[in-house]
Amino acid sequence: MVSRSLAVGYHGCDLSVAERIVSSKEHLRPSQNAWDWLGHGIYFWEDSVGRAERWANDECKRPGNQIKNPAVISAVIDLGNCLNLADAEALNQIRAAYDVYREICSRSDAPVAENRGTDLRARYLDCAVIETLHHLRIEDGKQPFDTVRGFFMEGKPLYEGAGFRELDHIQICVRSPKRIIGYFWPRE
Repeated sequence: MVSRSLAVGYHGCDLSVAERIVSSKEHLRPSQNAWDWLGHGIYFWEDSVGRAERWANDECKRPGNQIKNPAVISAVIDLGNCLNLADAEALNQIRAAYDVYREICSRSDAPVAENRGTDLRARYLDCAVIETLHHLRIEDGKQPFDTVRGFFMEGKPLYEGAGFRELDHIQICVRSPKRIIGYFWPRE
């Protein structure tokens, strides 16, 4: 018997994109930005339609953005072989990949990427390390990760001395689109 770990994720996008995705006319395209904190893939907020709505609304206000009419779609995701960053072993793998990444940069005289920006939102280093881990797994003949799941601390503290922030969330990066079982509209 195969064990499945399912998650519900929410993705902010333009209404025209949402309509095409939910009607199965298109599929979401993976993000491949150098700053994607969980590496390359399709990003979802786990269990937080409100966080996805806020992101889509904020993106809509940025000049030159493609989101004109913010919308949110839901997805059921089979996490498959998941790099779950809440697991100590996953964090050990990330640390080892960082060491390899630094060695690669050193040998090629390339600068080591840096995380930067408010709350380190531009996660160039983290993306480079996670992508290094994925490449190492392929080189070693190991099963690739289908998804990456991580907790992100973001925003202002909820109260003085708080360890919780107003925009804390869990994100899932789907590297293998076949792990998205289906899309649907979230309930109001």
